[in-house]
Amino acid sequence: MGFIVTALFGRHIGRWGCCFISVFYLFLAWILSGLIFYEVVLNDSVALIHLYTWCAFEAYNLSFGLLIDSLSSVMIIIITTISFLVHLYSVGYMSADPYVSRFMSYLSLFTFFMLVLVTSDNFLQLFIGWEGVGLCSYLLINFWFTRVLANKAALKAMIMNRIADVFFTLALILILVEFKTLDFLIVFNLIPFLIDEKMVFLGINFLKIDLISFFLLIGAMGKSAQIGLHTWLPDAMEGPTPVSALLHAATMVTAGVFLIIRCSHIIEYSEFTLFLLVIFGGMTSLFAGLVALFQYDIKKTIAYSTCSQLGYMFFSCGLSNYNVAIFHLFNHAFFKALLFLSAGSVIHALFDEQDMRRMGKLITILPFTYSCFIISSLAIMGFPFLTGFYSKDVILELAYSNYMIDSNFIYFLGLSSAMLTASYSIRLLFFIFDRNKSTNIFRTFADNFVFHNVECPWPMLIPMAILCVCSIGLGSLTSDLFLGWGNTTWNNAIFVLPEHFSMIQAEFVHPFIKNLPVLLSLLCMHFTFRFLFFTNYFILMGVTSIYHSYFRFLYIVSSYFYHALSFNYFYNLMFVFVFKFSYHYINKCLDKWLFEYMGPYGSYKFFLMLHFFLYYGPPKKVVIIICYMLLAICLGILGYIFILQYLAVGLVQNLGFLSIIICWLFNSYYFDTK
Repeated sequence: MGFIVTALFGRHIGRWGCCFISVFYLFLAWILSGLIFYEVVLNDSVALIHLYTWCAFEAYNLSFGLLIDSLSSVMIIIITTISFLVHLYSVGYMSADPYVSRFMSYLSLFTFFMLVLVTSDNFLQLFIGWEGVGLCSYLLINFWFTRVLANKAALKAMIMNRIADVFFTLALILILVEFKTLDFLIVFNLIPFLIDEKMVFLGINFLKIDLISFFLLIGAMGKSAQIGLHTWLPDAMEGPTPVSALLHAATMVTAGVFLIIRCSHIIEYSEFTLFLLVIFGGMTSLFAGLVALFQYDIKKTIAYSTCSQLGYMFFSCGLSNYNVAIFHLFNHAFFKALLFLSAGSVIHALFDEQDMRRMGKLITILPFTYSCFIISSLAIMGFPFLTGFYSKDVILELAYSNYMIDSNFIYFLGLSSAMLTASYSIRLLFFIFDRNKSTNIFRTFADNFVFHNVECPWPMLIPMAILCVCSIGLGSLTSDLFLGWGNTTWNNAIFVLPEHFSMIQAEFVHPFIKNLPVLLSLLCMHFTFRFLFFTNYFILMGVTSIYHSYFRFLYIVSSYFYHALSFNYFYNLMFVFVFKFSYHYINKCLDKWLFEYMGPYGSYKFFLMLHFFLYYGPPKKVVIIICYMLLAICLGILGYIFILQYLAVGLVQNLGFLSIIICWLFNSYYFDTK
C-alpha cells in the first residue's frame, strides 16, 4: 500500500505526504510483525495459508501461499524493524532531494518483495521475491541516475546477480522435474528418497542431491556477495546511504543466507555442498577483512565488513549450525545498520564527503554519532556483553570443537577475520574522529570548518538511538531464545542430521579458547592504533624520506589490497575477451557469413539462378514445378537427417521440421527482402 500510494499519488500528496504514508505503513507492518513473532515463536504456533493455485496440470501443481514458521517470523521482524527505521532515517537524510517520493516508493517496494521472499511456502514464490529484491536493488543503486558511477554499479549488481540466478533457476528446474512440485513441505519430505539417485550433467555422473544443493549454493553466493561473486557489493555503495543500510547490510544480502537455512533439509544430505559452504565462507571472511583494512571510502570499508560477516554465516551453515547462523544474522542486522546510519550521519554533516583521509577531529563536532560508531564497532568486533559477542564467538567455538581438518582450518580463518575486524574498525574510528592534525597531502573538513554545526535532524537521530539500544542489549536478551537448550523455537524450520549436531562439544571447549578471539581482538586494536598513530606522526613531521623503504613497502601492499586483489581487472579482461570472440568469430564468421550466406541469402541466389536456368531452358512450366518439388523434397530430407544425426540429436524428433525446411527454401527470398 505504501508503494502504490507514493508511486501513483506522490505528485498530489507532496513529498512530506509521501514520507508520512511510507513511514506510517511501515510502522503498521512493524506492529503486525511483533504480533506474528509473539504468536509463532513465543507461543509455538505455525501458520500455513494457501492463497491460490496458479496452474495445475497432470502431476504438476504450482500454487502460492504463506508459510509463517519461526524462521519466517524472525526474518519478518528483522525486515520490518530495519526498514521502518531506515524509512524514518530517510525522511531527514533525503529531505533536500527533489525526488524523495520516488525514493520512498522504491524502499516500500523493496520491503514488500523481501516479505514475499521470506514468507513463501514454495520455491516459485521465493523466486519471485528473489528477483523482486534484485530489481529494487537496481532501482535504488541507480537512484541518482545522472551519475555514471551509479549507472555502472547498478548494471554490475544486476549482471552479477543474474549469473547466480541462472544456477538458482537450474536448481528449481531439477526440483520440479524430480518432485513434480515446488512446495517446500512436499520437497523436504521426499528428499531422503533422492539420496542415492544419480544423473549425468556435462558428461559427468553426479548425485542429484549434490547437484541441486550446489546450484542453490551458487545462487545464494551471488545474492550474499561471497568471494568470486562479491564485486557488486562495494560498488553498490554509489546509492544513497539509507539504501546501503537497508539493502546491502541488513536485509537483501542476507537473502542468500536465508535460502541456505530454508533449504537445510536438502543441504544436510550433501557433504560436498557443506564442505563448499565452509570453504567459501571462511575464504570470504578473511579476504573481505583484508580488503576492508586498506579502503579509504567509508562506505566501501563497511561494505567489505558486511562481506566478512556474511562469510561467518556461511561457514556456520557449512558446520550445520543453522540456528547460530540465523542468530548472527539477527544480531548483525542491527549493529551493521547502526554502523551504516552513523556513516550516513558523518557524510551528511560533511556535505557528501566519503573519503576518510579528508576527515578527522569530528569527535567534538558529532559526539552522538561518535558514540553510535563506538557501540556498533565494538559490537561487530564481538566485544564482551554486546550483541555481536553472543553469536560471533559461538561460531568460532563450534568451528574449533568439530575436530576435523576443515573445521580447524576454518577456525584459523575465522580467528584471523576477527582480528582483522578489530583492526579495520579501529582504523575507521581513527581516521574519522581521532586524528588530531591533518596531513600535508589532505586537508580535513574540520580544519576548514566545512560542516554543519549541529548533529543530524531528529528523524535521523531517533533510528540511531533505537539501534544503539538493540546493539547493546539485544544479544543477551535473545541468546537463550535462539540457542538455548530445550526450547522449541525452531522445531521443523531447521533440519540437522544427528551426526552433524555439534552444540554439545562447544560447551566443553577450554575457557582460554573461548576467550582467545576477544584477547586477540583487543591486541589488534592496540597495535593498529599505535601503527596508525606513528605512521601519521611521521608523515606530519615530514620524515618520510628516512623511512622511504618502509613507506614504499606499505604503499605496494596497500595498493594491492585497495584494488581488492584485482578481481574487477580480471573480470574485465574475461568479459572483453568473450565480447571480442563473440563479435569476430560467432557474429561475423558464423552468423553473418556461414548461416546467413549459406542460408537465406545463399539459397535465394541459388534458387534465382536455378529459376532462370529452368525458365529459359525447357519450355514447359510443368518441368519447372516438378524440378522445384523434387529438389525441395530431397534437400529437406537430407537437411532433416543431417541436423537430426549430427547437430541436434535428441532435440528434433518430429517430421514437422521437414515442412519448415521446405517453406524456408521457397520463401527465403521474401523473408530476406522484407
